[in-house]
Amino acid sequence: MTKERILDLLKSHGSLSAHELANSLELSRQMVHAALRELTDSGLVQRVGRPPKTVYQLKTERVVSKTELPSEKEKFLRENFILISETGEIREGAEGFQIWCSQRKLPFEKTVSEYITTQQKYKSYFNADGFIDGMEKLKTTKGYDTIHLNNLYYLDFYAIERFGKTRLGTLLHYAKQGQSKLLMKLLVNETKANVVQLCELLKADGVGFVPPTIRREVQLMKYLQTHYALKLPSIKLNKTSGIIPVPQKSLSKLEERITNAQQTFSVPETRSFNHVLLIDDAVGSGATVNEIAGKIKKKGIAEKVSALAITGSFKGFDVITDV
Repeated sequence: MTKERILDLLKSHGSLSAHELANSLELSRQMVHAALRELTDSGLVQRVGRPPKTVYQLKTERVVSKTELPSEKEKFLRENFILISETGEIREGAEGFQIWCSQRKLPFEKTVSEYITTQQKYKSYFNADGFIDGMEKLKTTKGYDTIHLNNLYYLDFYAIERFGKTRLGTLLHYAKQGQSKLLMKLLVNETKANVVQLCELLKADGVGFVPPTIRREVQLMKYLQTHYALKLPSIKLNKTSGIIPVPQKSLSKLEERITNAQQTFSVPETRSFNHVLLIDDAVGSGATVNEIAGKIKKKGIAEKVSALAITGSFKGFDVITDV
């Protein structure tokens, strides 16, 4: 009876908080919360927002006709595609891709084949160990006086032609912008083995996590540092700002990015290492990791410095503005 009354109220009022529902029904909040849990578990109601601003509304199901795919295509989509809906729901694999196609009025099966072909083209940039080598891009980008990095790698591109953000690009974007620990956990689960592998391949004996510019309640880089739990000493990296913090993504010129990195990052480290691996979430121009590498080498902290980004840009100088 309580659940039916809640559904009626949500149908007539749209979105309501648990407090509003309790007042309208003249019931305890505990009873209302219990009913709401059952309704959300059954898929009739969806929760929107985070406490203390959580509201509830009727769940509107997207009507998408299901199409059977060959198992190898199903597997490819499951491994490569993820969609975060406009209401914050995670849809993976064929289900997510079918919604993506439906939103754009694209034929599903034909677009799946085109997506796989496009992805395979980009996968040709991965080396035998499963990393994208970004050094050539860095070396051919005009504007650098010195390339300080010994190596630059990505785990994936941030986005690809036509289809937009990759799976890692999508997870990174929404994990960072939404400060979502759920997506940060998924990101760690999908990337930790690669990070550990690269540390071993490079024989790194120190690691540095590039600190963020903008203050957030949940910092992605701090979360990665804690949950990667690498068995290597972390070198100290500081990010300082003027009166107004200026993130790299707000700078459209390479020389501005280089100046920003030169003047706002410091390395207050006293220990010595052979090979340090810098880890960043995304690399567009490469200015940040390259300038930090220069500071590390200039202070005699390490002989070699490499960098790894979860995602990187495909083009030469690029500005990834939305992470």
